[in-house]
Amino acid sequence: MNRKELIKKYTDFFSKKKKHKRIANSSLVPENDPTVLFTTAGMHPLVPFLLGQKHPLGKRLTNVQKCIRTGDIEEVGDTFHHTFFEMLGNWSLGDYFKKEAINWSFEFLTKELKLPIERLAVSCFKGNKDAPKDEEAAKIWQSLGVPKERIAFLGKKENWWGPAGVTGPCGPDTEMFYWKDNKNPAPKKFNPDDEKWVEIWNDVFMQYNKDEKGNYNPAKQKNVDTGMGVERTTAILNGIEDNYLGDTFKPIIQEIEKLSQKDYGKKDEDTRAMRIIADHIKAAVFILADGVTPSNTEQGYVLRRLIRRAIRFGKKLGIPKEKDLTTPLVKEILKIYEDYKELKKNKEKIISELNKEEGKFEQTLDKGLKELKKMIVNSKISGKDAFLLYQSYGFPLEMTKEIASENNSAVDEKGFNKEFKKHKELSRTASKGRFKSGLADNTEKTKKLHTATHLLLQALKIVLKDKKIEQKGSNITPKRLRLDFSFPRKLTNEEIKKVENLVNEQIKKGLKVTKEEMSPEEAKKKGACGTFDKKYGDIVSVYTIEDFSKEICKGPHVKNLSELGKFKIKKETSSSAGVRRIKAVLK
Repeated sequence: MNRKELIKKYTDFFSKKKKHKRIANSSLVPENDPTVLFTTAGMHPLVPFLLGQKHPLGKRLTNVQKCIRTGDIEEVGDTFHHTFFEMLGNWSLGDYFKKEAINWSFEFLTKELKLPIERLAVSCFKGNKDAPKDEEAAKIWQSLGVPKERIAFLGKKENWWGPAGVTGPCGPDTEMFYWKDNKNPAPKKFNPDDEKWVEIWNDVFMQYNKDEKGNYNPAKQKNVDTGMGVERTTAILNGIEDNYLGDTFKPIIQEIEKLSQKDYGKKDEDTRAMRIIADHIKAAVFILADGVTPSNTEQGYVLRRLIRRAIRFGKKLGIPKEKDLTTPLVKEILKIYEDYKELKKNKEKIISELNKEEGKFEQTLDKGLKELKKMIVNSKISGKDAFLLYQSYGFPLEMTKEIASENNSAVDEKGFNKEFKKHKELSRTASKGRFKSGLADNTEKTKKLHTATHLLLQALKIVLKDKKIEQKGSNITPKRLRLDFSFPRKLTNEEIKKVENLVNEQIKKGLKVTKEEMSPEEAKKKGACGTFDKKYGDIVSVYTIEDFSKEICKGPHVKNLSELGKFKIKKETSSSAGVRRIKAVLK
């Protein structure tokens, strides 16, 4: 079974047999969420609805969501870690719960995918001071024929989700594992530490709500959130133990083999390099298609790092400088993912940006070599210097060691590893903090700033006399709003003042904010703002601020502008070519 067949089978099973509505794939760059750089799971775009907001398509949803996870970039190179992946999911927003979710997971695995029960095992939450052992989930699995020996009870780290913020929905989860070894039968007892047991699906039961005092109270709306990785599952279904030999990677790997004149699987070092190149260029293609360009900050920095790491490993494989590494790979990626129209639409831009970054990196490499030559004056290159070369110039430790050796010098490897570990911990802590703090931020302050963003966008169109101005991104925290919008020049002080005054006039009027649900076509006819593409799905929420503004949005919003207070623009700057950025607050 290939990627397309698995996606169709999954979404058909939940939409046709279990009455779920299929929702559209969201952008990799999250809307209005300053706490995470990329969409990391299928549940990410659904957070407002998991928190109680009504979804226009109802309480049962399903889809396949493109995701990026960057916490373990250094782990990519083995058989199963990926930066970009697709996640299949089904959700219950206060509808069905444990029994149905587990029954349907089991039915899909054993009846639809025909996976033998002899090769399946599960884990459940073992309980702690905050919540009891999840005996209910274990009993449901046993009733379906999963023996006691194949059910492991694990702690909070493995079998608990959330809350996304300090407070909010959370609960135990149950994970499904498959014995991937085709030569030996699965052992009777499930050992979660045995790497031959591969996790393929996770059902999260949001049955608690953590309050500000740290208490876990039964949730008013109990949700189910599930996730199944496409790459891992297709590999299992085809009896493959290496995801890079599956249909989502093999054509890219074959192209790298041609470029490098080396064989995948022959030498461990070469195989790892090929996996890194295939993974990183694929992730870069999808990130570029969603409007991000390489830079030194946020999403652009991650993109730059991925491209440069891929190019560096291309050099390790011996792919000549004059050979175009990225274009042939882009063409293969577009063939694999032809169902993503944004890839085809942005093909030329993707190739151009990758080639530009490749050229820049060649120059950076030369600068790095000059720095390295200065360091070689001493008999030993310090760990800090070696790490500087790695981080700032993209030099792998092996390359620094090789050049140092040629010049009768050495490298402090222990010092390098110490710096590397420190950097990795900081990255993980930052990404965890960024992910935890704001996903569930549905506070009154955020609602107010979210509503103010709509006012700001409309005010810009009126003051600058340009109806074509579009929102290019927004970032809202409880303290301030940030809006990126399409406009070719810096705003004058007078224009900024006019925009500010226009927003405050509407607040003083106490205009009402109303919500309607309709088709995207109807929304367009009624004059609602938004980019009209498939991302919205069949039904959208349209927020109208009386006769001032009408916009497609997920929310949350206030009911009357009088709740907002005074609007103040703090800063207006350039974000990128043709895009301006405004930061504003409510007092």
